[in-house]
Amino acid sequence: MSARGIRFGLASLLCACAAALVLFTGVHATSETLPSKLSDQEYWKLVTELSEPDGWFRSDNLLSNEIWMQYVIPELTRTVKPGRVYMGVGPEQNFTYIAAVKPRMVFIVDIRRGNMDLQLMYKALFESSSDRVEFVSRLFSRKRPEGLAGAATAQDIFTAFMKVEPTEAAFKDNLKAIDDRLTKKHGFALSDVDLGNIENIYKAFYTYGPGLQYSSTGGFGGRAQPTYADLMTATDGTGQNRSYLASEETFTTIKKLEADNLIVPVVGDFAGPKAIRAVGKYLKERGGIVSAFYLSNVEQYLAQQDKYPAFCANVAALPLDETSRFIRATRSNNGGYYGRGFGLTTELGEMATEVKACAQ
Repeated sequence: MSARGIRFGLASLLCACAAALVLFTGVHATSETLPSKLSDQEYWKLVTELSEPDGWFRSDNLLSNEIWMQYVIPELTRTVKPGRVYMGVGPEQNFTYIAAVKPRMVFIVDIRRGNMDLQLMYKALFESSSDRVEFVSRLFSRKRPEGLAGAATAQDIFTAFMKVEPTEAAFKDNLKAIDDRLTKKHGFALSDVDLGNIENIYKAFYTYGPGLQYSSTGGFGGRAQPTYADLMTATDGTGQNRSYLASEETFTTIKKLEADNLIVPVVGDFAGPKAIRAVGKYLKERGGIVSAFYLSNVEQYLAQQDKYPAFCANVAALPLDETSRFIRATRSNNGGYYGRGFGLTTELGEMATEVKACAQ
């Protein structure tokens, strides 16, 4: 074959591959243009423009009740690709999955504006803390224990903090620092309701400390629920702790994303008309692909309200590929009894395959 023919053949092959990529993922086959950092103005514009009106859920959800959530992480990290986009719902369990999949950008979509306020509280605490011990100290308004080095395990850290009493002075000082960082340093237009939500949320962490549970502030499930300390010291089933506070490396992964304004909280119903589709449009315009979408057990409630088809269609509008994975919590009696983790275990699902029939 002539050199001209070889060049023509290669060009045709590349065009065909590009066309296939567009067909499968719904994104343009151009170089990825996801931001490496957002300005405060860009960040807040995303938060406000992607969001829907505040919705309702029956509990505050200040932390997870899924003690087995780390069990899927070994398979998850073997499957998904780093440097993409993570989506999730709810509070701190997202940080553990984010530390595992190492995305370039994050969107946390929750029907409750209170979750947005919770995520903003975390953002301020990550940014103002130099290491895990300082972070836990600020999170629970407890003095930093002596003798905890950078190599300390999560178990070491929480064992030490369980012996420390909170102080009201630390709570007030830290709350003011959180509010000032969000409203003055970043310039976010938080309402009095938002600031009141942040105060109430932070007061729960001050009151209950590392013993905080899903049910502490009005959730259900009783005292058998895992505590914050339990969740941070749990393992992936092989004996390895993979929580976001397991090491300085996992902590720093989250801290950097927060500092770069790349963990974006969005108020939205999974089956709503705007939030998930707006995230999808933003990502497609920038060549982004969703690596993982943590659902908790939201699908259970969507099915009860006949909203699952709308949710499925929303997800089908996201840019996906064959490695994109759902992370979902399902009911079981893992561990021999119902109470611990409220009978929830975690499994993965192939996103593109599951929502293919829902594409509109």
